[in-house]
Amino acid sequence: MPTPDPTSASAPALLHTLDAQGISWITLNRPDALNALTPTQRDDLITLLEGATTDPTVRAVVLTATGKGFCAGADLRVGTGTPPPTAERHAGDISRTLRQGAQRLITAVLDCEKPVLAAVNGTAAGLGAHLALACDLVLAAESARFIEVFARRGLVPDGGGAYLLPRLIGPQRAKELMFFGDAIDATEAARLGLVNRVVPDADLEKTTRAWADRLAAAPTRALALTKQLVNASLESDRTTALAAEAAAQEINMTTRDAQEGVQAFVERRQPAYRGH
Repeated sequence: MPTPDPTSASAPALLHTLDAQGISWITLNRPDALNALTPTQRDDLITLLEGATTDPTVRAVVLTATGKGFCAGADLRVGTGTPPPTAERHAGDISRTLRQGAQRLITAVLDCEKPVLAAVNGTAAGLGAHLALACDLVLAAESARFIEVFARRGLVPDGGGAYLLPRLIGPQRAKELMFFGDAIDATEAARLGLVNRVVPDADLEKTTRAWADRLAAAPTRALALTKQLVNASLESDRTTALAAEAAAQEINMTTRDAQEGVQAFVERRQPAYRGH
């Protein structure tokens, strides 16, 4: 499938291709708006992430963007479904909008049964920062910045921010970022533990491709179960976590990939995983 020209006036706001390696490349493509998410983009992104779980041809997902921004959050200029401050509201309007919108998007990343790799090419602010940080692995270009912008707008963090950040960097650091809303560069983000690796801007695509290829060649079901174990461990006690580990290993040992991995070890060769 040919990739649409992202510079074309008629180019879609969300680009998607599935390559021969089984990597689902999802690219936010509204560079003039720093890739701020419209409700339609958000819903299309959720659909692609949910579809990746059920599609056996998808082995890994890459989330990136065009232009100088990764994602500036929700695009308030086109509406988010949330009634403006001056509009008449009914009890539950705001919480319902968040559950069906920003929270559903972050949940789609966290629950996707394929590894999701973020390639952050520029500014990630508000919901855009949380979209990146919800991914399993995060590569950041040197020009990338992360901004918890909510306090600047008089808002409470949404899109799972108060859930994600304390688990990544601890409550004190999370509150510092959220209270002040200061932009941090990619190097500081890596030092805090928000991203896995920082690379020169010119190397982001190459490094992303290398990591995505490795994920696509890995045992898909084993990675899915590992992701579930790690995510659940943050809310589990030891007994529950160990029981979940044993159950996951039991399930995984029924897969063809697990049998191939053991056989390849015995035969002293590289395993050839097929994703099932």
